[in-house]
Amino acid sequence: MIYAVYVATRDASTTVRARRANAERARLMRRPPVPERGTRVALVAPAGALRGADDLRRAEANTRSLFWEPVAGAHVLDRSGYLAGDDRARLSDLNAALADDDIGAIWCARGGYGAMRLLEHVDYASLRRRPKVFIGYSDITALHAAFATRCEIVTYHGPTARATLTTFSRDSLERAIAGQDSCGLAENATTLHGGRARGHLIGGNLALLCALVGTPFEPIFDGAILVVEDVNEAVYRVDRMLTQLVLAGRLQRCAAIAFGAFTEVPVDAPVEQLGARSLSDVLAETALRLGVPCISGVPVGHIDDQWTLPLGAQVELDADARCLRILG
Repeated sequence: MIYAVYVATRDASTTVRARRANAERARLMRRPPVPERGTRVALVAPAGALRGADDLRRAEANTRSLFWEPVAGAHVLDRSGYLAGDDRARLSDLNAALADDDIGAIWCARGGYGAMRLLEHVDYASLRRRPKVFIGYSDITALHAAFATRCEIVTYHGPTARATLTTFSRDSLERAIAGQDSCGLAENATTLHGGRARGHLIGGNLALLCALVGTPFEPIFDGAILVVEDVNEAVYRVDRMLTQLVLAGRLQRCAAIAFGAFTEVPVDAPVEQLGARSLSDVLAETALRLGVPCISGVPVGHIDDQWTLPLGAQVELDADARCLRILG
């Protein structure tokens, strides 16, 4: 009964605003040019450190396999504790790639942690002047959100450059960058709340989205289709993060939600031992509370076979059909 009242209040107060906001986002967002054969692609590590030269060699091989020319950042193999070099070095590589007109795309070599530390000093003006393809996921969520709000361009939540690309992931990545539908039917997904909704696509790593709330770099939730994933987070922590987004008034603004993969979930946390709740229970409860179209189990996250999501693009989520379509 409590949830029914909550949903009615949401529908009455936010639907018109969400539609207007979504229409405005559709007008503003730009897709970067499709990289042609021979395009120079910068390989940067704005967050965590690579394991070593083998990671870089694999990143370069992946780039060449797409008929692009890899250009490794000067500091891509640097290490400063858990960071890929100090903030100045990581920022230098990223900003150099953004400003260089001979670079047509930027592919993050890995995620990890550290991208948030750069947000205040990124060269957004260069990306606004010359939009270019930007690819990555996990901690790179922070940069995706910042580029959407500061530059109004579509970016690509997809495999890192060092990943071992499966046929599934490669196909989705290529289709996304070409402006085609890179998603579709999520065969292993579960419908949590039926219905269909359209909106601009936002999302990425759940922990990063929570960390961005209240900053100037958080994505625009109004009228959005939200896709979230995470790794190595206990169920109670996922519960807490989703609750935070509700208490902050963010999830109520979304038109629909698709939960991706939540992998490597710890089961030995003290809170878990007191009385386990399943992740499915937490996600279903969130869907019921919000009353918007919602599915779980889409192929997004720290998994081998993953969709590439064109964040900022217009999409449609059909929860009953378990299908996410890219509209443009």
